[in-house]
Amino acid sequence: MQAEPVPGPLQPPLRYGVYTGLELEVQDPAAVPTAARLGLEPPRYCGRCGRRMVVQVRPDGWTARCSRHGTVDSTELDRR
Repeated sequence: MQAEPVPGPLQPPLRYGVYTGLELEVQDPAAVPTAARLGLEPPRYCGRCGRRMVVQVRPDGWTARCSRHGTVDSTELDRR
């Protein structure tokens, strides 16, 4: 019996805001920073559990790691 893969921190359905950590149901759209709305800021919170992620910014992108839901790389998002 093989375990199902754990969904990544940015895979839908998202429950929390990736820039604020607030539940999407109560998050005010104005709470999202302007730099994030422009695509200049990497996600800081896991969209699945709301935990703060470890983010590494590189010259060519970023990586973000949730302790529960794994790692996502900005280059992976370009392929979708």
